[in-house]
Amino acid sequence: MADRAIHCDLWLAEILSVVNVGIHAVDIKGVTLYYNQSAAKLDGVNQHEVIGRHVLDVFPSLSEETSSLLRVLRSGEKISHRQQVYTNFRGQEVHTSNTTIPVYSGKKLVGALEIATDMTEVKHLAEKIVNLQAATLPKHTDAHLAGNGVDFVLSDLLTCAESVKAVIALAQKIARTSSPVLVYGQTGTGKELLVQGIHSASPRCHQPFIAQNCAALPEPLLEGILFGTVKGSFTGAENRPGLFELASGGTLFLDELNSMPLDLQAKLLRVLEDQKIRRLGDNRQMPVDVRIMAAMNIDPEEAVQKGILRADLYYRIRVAALHLPPLSERREDIPLLITHFLKIFNDRFSKQVTGIAANALEYLIQASWPGNVRELKHALEAAMIIVEGTTIECEHLPLYLQKEKARRLANSTCALPSDASSFAPINLKGALANVEKQWLRRAVRESGGNIALAAEYLALPRQTLQSKLKKYGLEFSSDEAYSPDDFRS
Repeated sequence: MADRAIHCDLWLAEILSVVNVGIHAVDIKGVTLYYNQSAAKLDGVNQHEVIGRHVLDVFPSLSEETSSLLRVLRSGEKISHRQQVYTNFRGQEVHTSNTTIPVYSGKKLVGALEIATDMTEVKHLAEKIVNLQAATLPKHTDAHLAGNGVDFVLSDLLTCAESVKAVIALAQKIARTSSPVLVYGQTGTGKELLVQGIHSASPRCHQPFIAQNCAALPEPLLEGILFGTVKGSFTGAENRPGLFELASGGTLFLDELNSMPLDLQAKLLRVLEDQKIRRLGDNRQMPVDVRIMAAMNIDPEEAVQKGILRADLYYRIRVAALHLPPLSERREDIPLLITHFLKIFNDRFSKQVTGIAANALEYLIQASWPGNVRELKHALEAAMIIVEGTTIECEHLPLYLQKEKARRLANSTCALPSDASSFAPINLKGALANVEKQWLRRAVRESGGNIALAAEYLALPRQTLQSKLKKYGLEFSSDEAYSPDDFRS
């Protein structure tokens, strides 16, 4: 049993030595018991300089009040996600998010453990983004629409589907108000395009539009980025406005709202109710005039049930809720979107593609499109890179689309009557030959005349397929291409 415990301790020590977070453990007196390599790298010291010594002896810049380890030893209470900025022993500025927990043996406090996550690169990148956003925002209320961080208007949402036309009509009405907006739909359906369109059609169109993906930043940074910070709110903090202040008078778009930590969702709800914010570490509130728009890639009611979206926030923000249907439910839009994307990529790649073959169009219309409009755009971009002539053929489409088509064809079966007594006398050999010819025709037609692909559809060797085509005297010519003009509604 003792040997097993020793082995477990060795394994644990080995694991803790290679994890990419700093781990610092002290006893009840504040003397370091464990200090891993990641912590040493953050602090710019060697492990042997810290282990066995009191925290304040190694880090003289700390005090009984500023050391989170010593504070936890006094209080016995956990400190979660405490931001810290300090200059390490190598003179490098380091940003960390620290969680410090008390360690008990039974009911007796015996030490404290701190886990430090290096946020330096993420913090610097986030601050650069905020600074760039602030620098590019218009300084006057008569700013032009193009200078507000907005690229789209509602008419850019191309559709001939009645379901999407209804969404656009409702969006035009919503744009005239300052109510919060929640847009939800699968990834790639055009949620940000719709949100920007609403801002462009609103009385706030000449004011800032700022977007923030809630999944892009960890919780400790996201709060400061949104609400701003005051000097002294945490070690190294400076006075810095947040996105709410930068977007004042305009719109703040929060993408992937369901990824926002629940504590921050509660603060967002308070802002929606009071139109006031409080910078991180400040005791003063300041009014802001910001319209909140949010987007989610899952159904909000499902998110509430899963506990990743606060119910009270959902009830507040669903005042104006818009659902963008997936491309699989608006396939009539595919030809229109193809026309649009062909024009874009003709200009970008200096090509003169005028249309798409009928069987290639059928591929695209029947595809499942889990990535929706964005995926369709990328598929056409891939085809445009390959095509040399003026028409996109099946062979130019991405391989995964061709394989999807092959799977669908392979899974198709010929339906037979369930009641065998209903059969009339038939020539079985001739009937089977007719069925085989039908499948051969279909496979070659849907593969665009590509014999290798048709053979893959039918799970036949290429030579066997060629032999059967010759046997039945089957010859095929490519279908005419559809012109972009044929796609217009």
